[in-house]
Parts: sequence; structure tokens; C-alpha cells
Amino acid sequence: MAFQVFQDKSKELFFMSRTTNIRKLAVMALLVAVSVVLIYAVHFPLIPAAAFLEYDPADIPILIGALAYGPLAGVALTVVASLIQGVTVSAGSGLYGIVMHIIATSTLVLVAGSIYRFHRTRSGGMLGLLLGTLAMGLIMMPANHIITPYFTGWPVEAVDALLLPGILPFNLIKAGLNSGVTFLLYKTVSRYIVHGEGWQKPAAQKV
Repeated sequence: MAFQVFQDKSKELFFMSRTTNIRKLAVMALLVAVSVVLIYAVHFPLIPAAAFLEYDPADIPILIGALAYGPLAGVALTVVASLIQGVTVSAGSGLYGIVMHIIATSTLVLVAGSIYRFHRTRSGGMLGLLLGTLAMGLIMMPANHIITPYFTGWPVEAVDALLLPGILPFNLIKAGLNSGVTFLLYKTVSRYIVHGEGWQKPAAQKV
């Protein structure tokens, strides 16, 4: 009798886990699709000194996925979305665009997702997004110094001259805008894609 109960319980847990995983994959696929649509629909330059760099809100659904499912899921979303964007709506930037998008957004979601994973509160989400924004701005300085001349043929000196007046503020503004929108949307969106009510609070804390 006890064995039958154990067996039935194991089957129930197996099917629950399988259903959860299928639902998670479906949501992640939807987030990638939304990211691709957003970069197609919204893109414009932010910094006159670097007008070739265009803002787009494509990182918002990726950030939502990273907060909901963890930093590694955020990186996976980044890679898939970057590859799809790189051969469709952003094909003009080619491999260069794919590589730079993966580096920039992976940094953002790794930092934001990791901090929120261990501090699942509103303040934890805010801190993660803030530090993720700063990390993305900083990592793209050496990334552009090393990678941009290789793909574009520009002199290193010309790229370095744009780092402070153009590339750094662009990445900080882009990541800051996308993080801000994510912070405003996540509580509502998370109700539909994860269990709970958004910015989760510790059990001892009154809601």
C-alpha cells in the first residue's frame, strides 16, 4: 500500500515537472519572439557622437526571462535572440552585431539575474538591474576596443576616441532604459510566467 502511494506520488511529481518544463520553454520561446519583434519595430540613435549605435528595447523580454528563470536562462535567451536577429532584422550588422549583442546583453542579464536570484525582493531586483546596467556599460569599453577594429577595419585610435563620449553613455542609457522598463513591467508580467506575485518577498515580511 505504501509503495503504491509512493509510486502514484512519483508519477504526479514527474508529470508536474514535465508540464512546468514545457511551459517554461514555451514562455522562453515567446520572449525570444517578442525580442525580435521589438528590435524590428523600435530602433533609433541616442548619442550624436555615435549615431551608428541605435537604441532598441529588445533586451526587455530577455531581462524578464532572466529575472523569472535565472541568469543562465537569460544568457540562453540572449544567444538565441541574437542569432535570430543577426540573420533577420539585424542582418546588416552580421557576425559583428551578433557577437557584440551577446557580450553586452549576457553581461546585463548575468549580473541582474544573479543578484535577483539570491535577493528576490523589489530592492533586490532594483539593485540587480542597476549593477547590470553599470556592468554592461563597463564591459563594452574593452569589448569595443578589441572587437570593433577587427570587424570594421577602423583604427584602434578612432574607436578609442569614441569610448567615453559615445560608446559608454550609449550603453549606459540603453541598459538603463531597458532595465527601468523591466522593473516597471516585471511584477505584472511575472504573474503570468512564474508562480507567485512578482517581486517576491521573504516569508517573514508583510506584503
